[in-house]
Amino acid sequence: MPEPVFLDADKVGTLSELVASAGRIGLDTEFMRERTYYPQLCLVQVATDRTICCVDPLGAQDIEAVWDTLMPASWVVHSGRQDIEVIYHSAGRMPAGLFDTQVAAALLGYQPQLGYAALVSELFGKQLAKSHTRADWSRRPLAAELVEYAAEDVEHLLPAADRLTERLAAAGRLDWALEDSAYLLDEALYRPDPGDAIRRLKGARRLSGRALAAATRLAAWREREAEQRNRPRQWILGDAVLLTLAVTAPDSRAALNRIEGLPAGTIRRVGDELLEAVAAIAGDPESTATPPRPDDAHRSRLASIQEQVSAAAAELGIEPEVIAPKKELTAALFGERDLRVLRGWRRTLIGADLLKVVDE
Repeated sequence: MPEPVFLDADKVGTLSELVASAGRIGLDTEFMRERTYYPQLCLVQVATDRTICCVDPLGAQDIEAVWDTLMPASWVVHSGRQDIEVIYHSAGRMPAGLFDTQVAAALLGYQPQLGYAALVSELFGKQLAKSHTRADWSRRPLAAELVEYAAEDVEHLLPAADRLTERLAAAGRLDWALEDSAYLLDEALYRPDPGDAIRRLKGARRLSGRALAAATRLAAWREREAEQRNRPRQWILGDAVLLTLAVTAPDSRAALNRIEGLPAGTIRRVGDELLEAVAAIAGDPESTATPPRPDDAHRSRLASIQEQVSAAAAELGIEPEVIAPKKELTAALFGERDLRVLRGWRRTLIGADLLKVVDE
């Protein structure tokens, strides 16, 4: 590996010289989010065919100049959704193009969640060290061994992309990989949606009726509060406490005080908002309607389309979830149509046939 160059983000001239003629770059990030809602970008690793540089964004006077340098390039990443998220929240824009090596590998039959170290081992027979997975990347000065460790995460990205591209082209699936990689550049993926927060609430699937409606409203409130204060969701209101609020539907501060695990300081600060969120359900009968659940007919059709997906996956030598996870198939049965399995190469491969079963 070439000696990595460590750059302050303000030394954008040097960065420009390193990547100006590259056209494409390998990219990874290190970030922290244990104490914040939005991830804190701590390091950006960039690889070209000739060099590797680690850019330090902390304390930068003009981080926009870094993005001006990097955004025109096409990026090669591995499992890049979180990297794209942290950069999008810093830069507010997307790169010119994207190729995700994890996405590409899955289309060649590797496990869908194959890690970067495992991919490097599979493709090149090299073992990467994983000794600093819990490092505090926000500390400065950054130790030399951490810089070297971070640089390893981009060292093999471009060669891996080349090898995977060759195999995908031979299999006639390169366009599939490009389509699935480009999907990660959809800005809507990275914009907080309080209305969707219930999907991240552990235990919500056990709820129904009024309790589910209250949990949905409380989860949305927590999401907005966490974003506004830039604090982790669990710091605002723990999942277990939120579920208890939804199930017990307290109607007074005295009732709030009886809920185990709900801090007194939280009650003083936002107790009225919690009570309002729960009380609002009583005045909205539609919100307490139980969402549709699979009956025998739905389960039979789900099994039928899962078999079709599995058969198509087996013929391609890939995992069925790469074509369509179960939750997408279930959503299709309940009428959703804005689904990946019904777009692009998946629609051509199997989506049109699935619609025939779904619409029966």
